[in-house]
Order: sequence, then C-alpha cells, then structure tokens
Amino acid sequence: MTDSSTDRSNSTALVTYKAPSVPALVGPLGDLEAFMRAAERAPILSPEEERSLAMRLRDHNDVEAAQQLILSHLRLVISIARGFLGYGLPYADLIQEGNIGLMKAIRHYDPDRGARLMTFAVHWIRSEIQEYIIRNWRIVKLATTKNQRKLFFNLRQMKNDSQTALTEQQAEDIALTLDVKRKEVLEMEERMYGQETSLDTSSANNDDESTFTPADWLSRESDEPEAILEEKEQQRLEGEGLHLALQTLDDRSRRIIQARYLNIDSNGNAKPVTLQELAQEFGVSAERIRQIEKLAIKKMKQALLSAHYTA
Repeated sequence: MTDSSTDRSNSTALVTYKAPSVPALVGPLGDLEAFMRAAERAPILSPEEERSLAMRLRDHNDVEAAQQLILSHLRLVISIARGFLGYGLPYADLIQEGNIGLMKAIRHYDPDRGARLMTFAVHWIRSEIQEYIIRNWRIVKLATTKNQRKLFFNLRQMKNDSQTALTEQQAEDIALTLDVKRKEVLEMEERMYGQETSLDTSSANNDDESTFTPADWLSRESDEPEAILEEKEQQRLEGEGLHLALQTLDDRSRRIIQARYLNIDSNGNAKPVTLQELAQEFGVSAERIRQIEKLAIKKMKQALLSAHYTA
C-alpha cells in the first residue's frame, strides 16, 4: 500500500458530504472527548447492513453510504490508535491518521469477497498510523527497510526493561523471534533509545563563548572563508616563488626538478620520473642525476630565502 496524494485526496472526498443525521469529520478533531463520545454513539452495522452500504458505495458512489460505514468503524480506529500511544505522539493525531486509513480501506473494500469490513480495514488503519509514526517520531529516519519496521514496532514490547540495554543473549532471542539479524536488533535499539542532543545549543545557562556545541564539530577551521582565502593566497605566493626559483637553474637542472617533482599524468596525479629514466635521457649515471637534483634543490632554497628577505 502506498501513501499517495491521490489516495489521500480521494479518501478525504468520502467525507466532504455532510448528511443531515451524520456529524462531519472534516477538519481538525477539535474536542477529542466529544469525538470519542460520538464514535461510541454510532450504530454497529449488521453484516447485511454493511454489505448493502458497501454495494451502494461501490456501484453508485454513494457518499452517504461511505459516511455511515466510516462512523460505524470509528471505534476500531480509536482502539488501534490507542495501541500506539507509547511513541509519544498526540492521540488525536494518531486517530486522525487512522481515519485516513479507514477511508482508504472503505474505498478499496469489495463486499463480494466475503470478509467483513472490520477485518479488511485493520491492515489499512495500522499501516497509516505506522507510516505517520515513522515520519514524525524523530527527524532521523528510523525504519526504512522491512526488517527495521518490524523491529521498530516490536522491540519496545519485547524489551524487559526500557531503561537498560539489551544483553547479547536478549538481542539474539529477539532476532530469532523476529527472523532478523542480531546486529539489526542492536542497531534499532541504539536508534530508538539513544540520547538525542541538540546540534545548535550548548549546556544550559552556559555563557562561555569558548564552549563548543555539537554543530561546531561538524565544520573545520580550514572551511572558514578567511582560512580559504589565506590558503589560496599562500598557494599563489608559493607558486610565484617556485617559478622564480626554477628560473635560477640551468636547463638540465630545471628539467630534472620538473620531472622529479612537478610531473603530472593525464589523470592529474603526480607521477615522478625515475632517476634511471633521467639518466638515460641525459646519458649519465643515475647517481649523477641524484647529485644534480640535490644541488638544484639547495640552489632553489637559497633563491626562495633571498626573495623572502627582499620582500
């Protein structure tokens, strides 16, 4: 089942018509107690009445028949929603989402299949409420796979003590019962019961400007605009200094330094030319190339120091 906007718009359309003897359910729930009292007063339909109303809706798109079916099953929505109160979300919101699930169930219900509407609607109501809980219980998505959803809605009941962490054996037992991996059990426990910390605020009543907040650890000083500009300026100066230092070398020494330290391959990665390759290029020994390289580096350092002091 998908929670599409089409399903929601079509389901809501079932209750836009207000029959004279049927209270409207459109809009906010308002007084929850009054709504629940109205649900208790709604008549319970016999199998024959239920089938007749469902056929009127299916064959003639009778909206009044849909409303009567909805009203007669509000007790079911309230009962199912009550089972999800442990997740800390408003009871009224859970009921409202359950009502949407009920409307979807009624729109898909086929009386010719023989099942009672209550049996058919339970899945739709529970699914809608569960989707709402997953979307709103925390900012971080807790359950995106089938196994995670199974754990999310069963782990709370299967833990003996919500204040203590699961032992390895308890996690293994739950994993076997739910046919999931022990690692998944422990990960879901961490997600559900791990302490949440604000990213933007430090300890309460702490005015010390030197105190870090969690958000401070998500960035580096090198990412600050001033640091970026300083780094670019440093790179520019180093590039200019290197260019000037290279100009102080003879052609052979410059070629060796560029081949050994400034050679770049087609992928933009550094690819130093070996001493042996340069030895073959210049017709001398590899040891002689190493000596020229060492002398060239020394000369470049002197040139850079001179430029620094001059500046």
